[in-house]
Amino acid sequence: MPLFKSIYIDPSSQIMVWDITESFEELFGQIQLNKKSLERLNGMKSQLHQRAFLSVRKLLQEMGYNDFDLFYDETGKPHLKDGKHISISHSHEFSTIIISTQKAGIDIEMQRNKILRIADKFVNNQELQRLKSFDNQDFIKKLTVKWGAKEAIFKIRNEKGISFKDHIWVNSFEIRDQKTTAILEMENVKQKFSIHFEEFENFTLVYAFEN
Repeated sequence: MPLFKSIYIDPSSQIMVWDITESFEELFGQIQLNKKSLERLNGMKSQLHQRAFLSVRKLLQEMGYNDFDLFYDETGKPHLKDGKHISISHSHEFSTIIISTQKAGIDIEMQRNKILRIADKFVNNQELQRLKSFDNQDFIKKLTVKWGAKEAIFKIRNEKGISFKDHIWVNSFEIRDQKTTAILEMENVKQKFSIHFEEFENFTLVYAFEN
């Protein structure tokens, strides 16, 4: 079943993950899109991105919403018309959304060696050297959690000028912990976040709540 996973965090917060196995035609035939979404879909050059876009609308249906309940502000951040918070992510064959009464962000990433090449873009040198003390697989997994946590935090704040490397600090953790904390600090802002993560099918799912 394409609905791969449901995570009930508490009565006010829920995550769903979709395994994108359907064709574009199958997905497109199962949902209705508003005019702006249809224009956006038609402007996508990659069918993989189109299928991911449509699978997110399937997740909305699973959670009692539809595309007409969703809108984007001028910065591109998604919102629901009922006032609940929503965050969206997709990577390869998986898409995911979180809906909550709390401010929340979510990210899903495939675990792959590619992250080693961009690590110095989002982790400072001291932290990078510490992480390198782990074996290569744990190094990749921890970097993926850190990247996902920073993406999730950015989706919550969605402000220009945020540097993943200089402004967001993810505290130490072990993969088995499945949770940690983080701080966003820039100019007059200092905000704490709780971070949760889990792994499946060589992917890492990370979600954050503003404390």
